[in-house]
Amino acid sequence: MSGELLDDGEEVDLVRDQVRQIVRYKRLIAAGLVVGVVGGAYLALGGTDTYAASSSVMVRAATADPFAAGATPDKGIDIGTERQSAMSTSVAEAAAKAVKQPVTKLQHCLQVTNPPNTLVLRFTCTAANGEDAAAWVNAFTAAYLGSRESATKATIAKMVKGYQDQLDPLVKQRNELLDQIDATKDSQVVGTLVSVQTNLLSRITELNGDISGLRALDTTPGTVIKPGTVPDAPTGPGLGLMLGLGAAVGLALGLLAAWLRLVFDPRPRSAGEVTRAMGAPVLGTLPHGRGRHDLQAPQPLLAEGHMAGRLAEEYRAIAFRLSHDRRFAERRRLLVVEPRGSSDTAAAVAVNLSASFAEMGKEVLLVEADLRTPSLSARLRSAEGHRPGWARNAGLAEGGWPAGLQLPVDTGGYGSFDLVPGRRVPNVARALTSGQAGRLFAEADDPGTVVVVLAPPLLSYADALALADRVDGVVVVCDPAEVRREDLVRVRELVDGAGGAVLGAVLHRAPAAPGGSRFLPRLLGGGRRTATAAAPGRTHRAAPDAPTAPEHHPVP
Repeated sequence: MSGELLDDGEEVDLVRDQVRQIVRYKRLIAAGLVVGVVGGAYLALGGTDTYAASSSVMVRAATADPFAAGATPDKGIDIGTERQSAMSTSVAEAAAKAVKQPVTKLQHCLQVTNPPNTLVLRFTCTAANGEDAAAWVNAFTAAYLGSRESATKATIAKMVKGYQDQLDPLVKQRNELLDQIDATKDSQVVGTLVSVQTNLLSRITELNGDISGLRALDTTPGTVIKPGTVPDAPTGPGLGLMLGLGAAVGLALGLLAAWLRLVFDPRPRSAGEVTRAMGAPVLGTLPHGRGRHDLQAPQPLLAEGHMAGRLAEEYRAIAFRLSHDRRFAERRRLLVVEPRGSSDTAAAVAVNLSASFAEMGKEVLLVEADLRTPSLSARLRSAEGHRPGWARNAGLAEGGWPAGLQLPVDTGGYGSFDLVPGRRVPNVARALTSGQAGRLFAEADDPGTVVVVLAPPLLSYADALALADRVDGVVVVCDPAEVRREDLVRVRELVDGAGGAVLGAVLHRAPAAPGGSRFLPRLLGGGRRTATAAAPGRTHRAAPDAPTAPEHHPVP
């Protein structure tokens, strides 16, 4: 039962998260709403006005006494048949002849309906102006009533003729009997002839009664209870209703477009999607205000300035979560890496996490494993005289990276940490997997020490994979609006295959270019920065394993 409840809760969370993501596409939803409103206004104002006039007729059957109590002949009326008769061609021809219009035109304008449980037919005609609509509907009403009355009279005439055909021989026979009675002297024969005559008179009287009854029928086919009148306003929902319907349809289209955009968007649009792709929690989200300065100038890596409070607290919260992660607490080695790109955010995360760990009283060693474009030593402040003793006694031999220079870094009054700056080397893979690098990372085995390693983008270079088995706690820094879900899945698979573990992700949002908008590239399916756009304060990367002379960046 608990498992089922958990599954239901996860489904609800997924739906809630998807709804939140759909609502974020405000421009698409607003565009759909505007299109709907404009379409509704166009249909309301740009279409041709039409006028509809209607009349109502109560159908009745022919009767001898319409005021007689009890059942009436109206019970035998089939209103469905009468409706079809009202829409017949003969009625349309009679109406068209009356108003001098084409039959097809009148047939297209007519609509006949029957309110439930009534003997009422409602005629409705639509025309370009009100006078024509009223004239046409009245013509249809008169044509229908005239046609029905003509049909009734024709039926009566036919029945009267039938009765008359029966009556005429009987009258002739009676006249012959009267002549025979006058000529006969035998009383018995006279009695027989009188009896026959009596029967003939009875039949003649009956037929005369039937004929009289048919001729006395009231053949009124129906009563017009509502004649057609000229309508005051054109038909249609009107401007207000059309605007409302257009807004509703446009909103639905906008939501559909936003949903389709969300479905086919390859980027994770929320922390929940990042978590599902990485198989690890989101450790924190950096405030959006970071990086809103001059994009052409290198930004300071340590949190400072007007965003220092929020940004520093976010880094402290991330460091606190990591320090209580069992996998990190056992080894105290942290690898900070990006999936793709060349932004300074990963370097800022590595530096500020090192500062946060130092503030927590730990001895921290920050290792710059970017051996192609190293830059940390030139961008951090020196703090000579505050170097932890364990870093000085690392026992590293002189030579290429990582042996040699170790710089103490000032964190602004909260302590300091040591930096092993990167150096350009002829063979990056050999330097990262060397015994000297292994002994450097092993310094985290001492109690109270932490080693933070900054590596180049994992999907651009394999440097991080060479370190994952020894620095097995990996933190992935990414911008959800730039990275793709398959990139995050690929990062997780590569780290797991290399023997490491993704501890979590740190999210950030890259600043928009001055005077530009990031919405259009996303809408068109873009969003990933091009390879020619170098990050602020960095140079283009050299080719992997390119033999270059060792380079030293002095401390400012």
